[in-house]
Amino acid sequence: MTRDPRYDILFEPVRIGPKTAPNRFYQVPHCTGMGFRWPRTVAEMRGVKAEGGWGVVCTEECEIHPSSDLSGSALYRLWDDSDLPAHELMVRKVHEHGALAGLQLVHNGISALNRLSRIPVLAPSANAMIHHDPIQARAMTKDDIRDLRRWYREAALRGRKAGYDIIYVYAGHEMTMLMHFLLPRYNQRTDEYGGSLENRARLLREVLEETKDAVGGDCAVAIRLAVHEMTDSPLSYDAEGREVVEMLADLPDLWDVNIARWEDDSLTSRFGPEGAQEKFVSFVKQVTDKPVVGVGRFTSPDTMVSQVKRGVIDLIGSARPSIADPFLPRKIDDGREDEIRECIGCNICTTGDHDAVPIRCTQNATIGEEWRKGWHPERVEPKGSEDTMLIVGGGPAGLECALVLAKRGYDVALAEAGDALGGRVLVESRLPNLGEWMRVADHRIYMLGQKPNVETYTASELGVEEILEFGFARVVIATGAAWRSDGFGRTNRLGIAISDPARVVSPDAILKGRSLAGRVLVFDDDGYYMANAIAEKLAAEGCRVVYVTPYPEVAPYTHGTLEQEKIQQRLLSLDIEVRCARNLSAVDGEGCEIACVYTGRTERLDADAVVPVTSRLPNDALLEGLNARRGEFAGRGIKSVTAIGDALVPGSIAVAVYSGHQQARQMDNPANLMYTFKRENYTWPGARD
Repeated sequence: MTRDPRYDILFEPVRIGPKTAPNRFYQVPHCTGMGFRWPRTVAEMRGVKAEGGWGVVCTEECEIHPSSDLSGSALYRLWDDSDLPAHELMVRKVHEHGALAGLQLVHNGISALNRLSRIPVLAPSANAMIHHDPIQARAMTKDDIRDLRRWYREAALRGRKAGYDIIYVYAGHEMTMLMHFLLPRYNQRTDEYGGSLENRARLLREVLEETKDAVGGDCAVAIRLAVHEMTDSPLSYDAEGREVVEMLADLPDLWDVNIARWEDDSLTSRFGPEGAQEKFVSFVKQVTDKPVVGVGRFTSPDTMVSQVKRGVIDLIGSARPSIADPFLPRKIDDGREDEIRECIGCNICTTGDHDAVPIRCTQNATIGEEWRKGWHPERVEPKGSEDTMLIVGGGPAGLECALVLAKRGYDVALAEAGDALGGRVLVESRLPNLGEWMRVADHRIYMLGQKPNVETYTASELGVEEILEFGFARVVIATGAAWRSDGFGRTNRLGIAISDPARVVSPDAILKGRSLAGRVLVFDDDGYYMANAIAEKLAAEGCRVVYVTPYPEVAPYTHGTLEQEKIQQRLLSLDIEVRCARNLSAVDGEGCEIACVYTGRTERLDADAVVPVTSRLPNDALLEGLNARRGEFAGRGIKSVTAIGDALVPGSIAVAVYSGHQQARQMDNPANLMYTFKRENYTWPGARD
């Protein structure tokens, strides 16, 4: 296939200082949860993106000095030359495919707790920390500022030595020292580095100028700047954000612009659409002649072309879409844009950084596994036998398993009991503002439709006898899970005292369209999106909703997906009564009893209905029925019966997709892929002494 000429503009080279990007696809710096801790893992992941056609591939944050120690997170470091091998490996992997490699240097100021280095934290002014450690930051002296400028210069020189093409000066996301100097709430200095905007921007200018002086002849120098904060901050696109760009307009070789905080920059699809930042960054190209890269969770090539042609940006910045589909540019170039695995904007990827573990993605099970398990997003091992495959269940796990098996060359039959494929995604995507999550099913359904070795059957509920009679060599059970109605969960390990079960409505009933009226209590012992999304749905339908949770805040897991504050704000804006640190202890004919999780004090709440969002149970009746007749398998030609996804153990959609992918690669593989992966261990002289 050939590229659609409408998209030719996306493949034009772009000059960036002394370097030339081969196209307009630019993987902006993004966290991975790997960094210095897993250098082979992260290097292989970046290299695969370069192979997939990204013209520029950048690192995550890279600490320039031990006084910017982000221990507890797994990011990059370039404290001294001992850090160079990890960087040289990444650069080599990126350069192998003709892409430019970018390095995002950073000092994090009061965002860095220095837990490893134990160096007192530095800040523009004496200040409280952004995080909750019981320490404070000291005001930098002029000597400290000179040291900081020297550390930046030394790190830039090391970056050039490692082979990077683009060196970043980073002042964004409210995380960085250079941004802290820009903001009056962090900078109350009265010398030439405080007060006026010109003074507050002085350090940023100096670091830019000195970075260009150090490496500008060999490397492009980029600035990453948050030009707008989504608060009443003076740093806004129509005030100081614009003024900073005007001050420094043609000093860097590239402007990488976004908004702050990170929660607003990496907005989930629940809270914003593709291209949501255009309003705030479109002025930049009017101010500078240098190329501009911006982000917006771009997945549509038509939107990308529009951004370029209308003069919004020059380069299509991407973090999450490059994670969901590392081969997005290559697919557009090959005329296969219909095969793009579009980001759904769920931000499960950012939980890797939050938890300091390798990145994961709902859409792309291979991300972070390129080195550890040797998984490639586009290539799979050919089939190892002529075994026929039956997948029972067309949810995210079943769809992924069927697709990967088909790519391997197996003949696959996919049977779904319902009238449509999609499983839990089909119903969960109907919750308020979760429509893009249906992309998980849509992509796989489309791709399966292109495979001649796949037969798909809907409205086909299979029983034990039918499966035994079919005689498929391999049977995979992907029948999902069901929400419990008895209250069993993290808080109530023995369930809830329910004497009026008619008052209890399961989340599954709500997802399938059951309507409620009156006062409804939604009990959230899950801590993720389901309970608050159901509460939002019920409120929109006119119910008076009380949201009760044993946690001290709404949906604590969503700190990792960068949306906790927004979820709590939304519930409150809908006049939903939020009761935190309260357990649901009883449901009876007169209503409910809730108890303080700290004191045990109880109180009564009136409720016409109760929706307990606590935990799920696998739909494993079919699996158990088959296993009860395991003795008949050999005579029926059945080699294995395996459960995957929620039918094995309930989890997130990302976990289900990963489970399905792993099982497909497991077929005819002698290694147990669930437990087998490469580790990055280190030895040192005398380690065995």
